[in-house]
Amino acid sequence: MIIILTLKQITNTKTQVMKNVILILLCLASLSITAQDKKKDWKSGKMGMPMMTNGVGVTFVNFDALNSRISGFPQYKPLKNSIFTISAGSMHEMHNFISQMTVTAGSTLTGDPDKRSSAARMLGVGIDLGYDVIPAERVMVYPLVGIGFEKYHAVFYKDVSAVDFDDVAASPSAQNSIRPVKFKNSFMTYRLGLGIAFKSPKNSNSIGIQAGYVGGFKDRSWNSTDDQLLTGAPVDQLHRFGVSLVLTGGMMGMGCKK
Repeated sequence: MIIILTLKQITNTKTQVMKNVILILLCLASLSITAQDKKKDWKSGKMGMPMMTNGVGVTFVNFDALNSRISGFPQYKPLKNSIFTISAGSMHEMHNFISQMTVTAGSTLTGDPDKRSSAARMLGVGIDLGYDVIPAERVMVYPLVGIGFEKYHAVFYKDVSAVDFDDVAASPSAQNSIRPVKFKNSFMTYRLGLGIAFKSPKNSNSIGIQAGYVGGFKDRSWNSTDDQLLTGAPVDQLHRFGVSLVLTGGMMGMGCKK
């Protein structure tokens, strides 16, 4: 609940966003003086090489401007706001400080080429810094802040159940009429989140949850998939909340033994 309230305040103005990001970075730096116990663990070899991460989750995003425009065309169906995600990357911990890089792909898992439907797909990369605020050996709780880049594709299908095969074979206009309409967008992003992980007693593998918010630095208009700028295109700002189950293991499949 505390994170959700903070994120709502962040979205008020872009200036406030940058102030909050800088403040969090300063807070993370100041916390290093309290990390004596974990530093001893790291020096003794308990914190090894960077770990591979894999995750599955769901994120919620609303492209209100695009959906509002599409709703004016009854042959198309607006996008759903839930996107299922998978992710892969790496995480490293040193002196309680955490760094991670994550590549995320997602889809609404909707869209039927034969029916009136729509689908959204996304691909993004993020780099985050964090700090483990719990001095426990087997539990990590860490806030995260970072930046990234994300691309989105929106596809809108028509109902083609009444289209005749011979018409499509003979007419270029009929061929064009059954093709889906596609748009794309991309955003430079800032990232805020919180993670919790439970470490295995046998090695450094862990299982945990990461939840967070991703926002775009500026509004962006939707373009054609050929990067053509379209006059009067709807303009959206990226705001999404997500949660993922994250599994952490040794690099190249090798766990770090105690």
